[in-house]
Amino acid sequence: MKAMRLFCVLAAGAFLAAARSTSADDFDSIAVVVNGSVITSLQVREAIAPTRRRLRESIQDDQTFYAKARELQTNELEALIQRKLILDDFNKAGYATNILESVVEDQIKKDIKENYAGERSTLIKTLFAQGKTYESYRKDQREQFIINYMAYHNTDIRKVLISPLKIQTYYNEHQDEFKAGDQVKLHRIVITQPPNGPPGAAKQVAAEILQKIDSGTPFTEMASVYSSFSRAEGGDMGWVERKELVAALSDAAFSLKAGQHSQVIELPDSRTGDTTCYLLMVEETRPARVRPLSEVAPGIEQTLKDKESKRLVDQWIKRLEAKSKIEFF
Repeated sequence: MKAMRLFCVLAAGAFLAAARSTSADDFDSIAVVVNGSVITSLQVREAIAPTRRRLRESIQDDQTFYAKARELQTNELEALIQRKLILDDFNKAGYATNILESVVEDQIKKDIKENYAGERSTLIKTLFAQGKTYESYRKDQREQFIINYMAYHNTDIRKVLISPLKIQTYYNEHQDEFKAGDQVKLHRIVITQPPNGPPGAAKQVAAEILQKIDSGTPFTEMASVYSSFSRAEGGDMGWVERKELVAALSDAAFSLKAGQHSQVIELPDSRTGDTTCYLLMVEETRPARVRPLSEVAPGIEQTLKDKESKRLVDQWIKRLEAKSKIEFF
């Protein structure tokens, strides 16, 4: 696995060197051949293109950007190699595919129902907007099902169990991970500027809401009627730390005592430039602490399961590599 990753790093470096001197659409080359199946540099670039664009937007420093892009390219190349290894192993095993096609079709129907309002036409339009075809989408769905199936049947992932002792040990050895800063149990009312409303409309509505709260109307009741967000929950945000809020809201929230509410806080909306108004109410306060085991145990268990599952998959991939021919170019 380490040797393969080193080759992937070198290959990614070559891709980036070419990409800096040539337009991304102007060149293509063979990157790796896995058991006779080709992976091209263009395939890798196309796979990471959306993430790479987001990186470029968020990272201005070229040196940092290219280091992150190289890591992204390395990881994608390695993932494509592993994908080829698994699919090749599936094909060599001679599994019956008639049942597979039926399962894949059911999986697609489920995806359409859950993510495309049950409309196949909506899926097609979405794929078209992304520059993809239904055939490529179906191929991806089919291959992902095969990969999941093969991982399930060639590793002991399904048997991974984490004992309470392992959870306790992890908790004892990673106390820094479970430190929480000062927290407040926060409710908020958010009033956005109406699209066609007069200037200052949001501030006027917020001021009227504040007046009613000061007169005795429960904060949560006003939130359930007027807030643009979390209305059904009465504006409940749960327990939050300072770092989870922008400075103006954080300063206001952590200056309040339990049961107190803020004045109207005006902030510009980064998307529209309009003023958005906030009212905050602190239900409870909680000082900095180490979260108890009972609170974090489920997360620890999942972390340990993920770690053990990755170890088992890595072992399986090594076995596939050992009986395969992988050629880097």
